Amino acid sequence: MFAIPGKQAVSLTDAAAAQISKLMSSGDSQGLRIGVKKGGCAGMEYTMDYVSEIDPNDEVVEQDGARVMIAPMAQMFLFGTEIDYEISLLEAGFKFRNPNVTEACGCGESIKFDGM
Repeated sequence: MFAIPGKQAVSLTDAAAAQISKLMSSGDSQGLRIGVKKGGCAGMEYTMDYVSEIDPNDEVVEQDGARVMIAPMAQMFLFGTEIDYEISLLEAGFKFRNPNVTEACGCGESIKFDGM
C-alpha cells in the first residue's frame, strides 16, 4: 500500500477520534471506512461509511479507541490527510485537510487531485 514506515496513512484530531469512537460504541460498527468516488462539481467526493466488517485490503488506522479504514482505491489520494470533527452554530461534521487536493468547490464537498 502507500505507507511510510512509522507514519499512519491519515491522522485524526482528538475531536475526530472522540466522535468516531462514540459512534462506534453506539452501534455494531468496527469503524469508519473512508474513500473517494467520482462526483461533485470538482470531480471527486469523499465517502464515509460505518462498517461491521474490516476488509483485509483496507489500510487500518487506530487512535484513542477510534478505527478508520481506508478503502484500497482511495489510499493514494488520502495519504497524509488529517481528519477533524468540527461543531459550529450551523453544522457539525467531519472535515478533511488533505494535502493532495489541488482544487475544491465552494461548498467543500467536492475535490480534485492532480491528473484527475
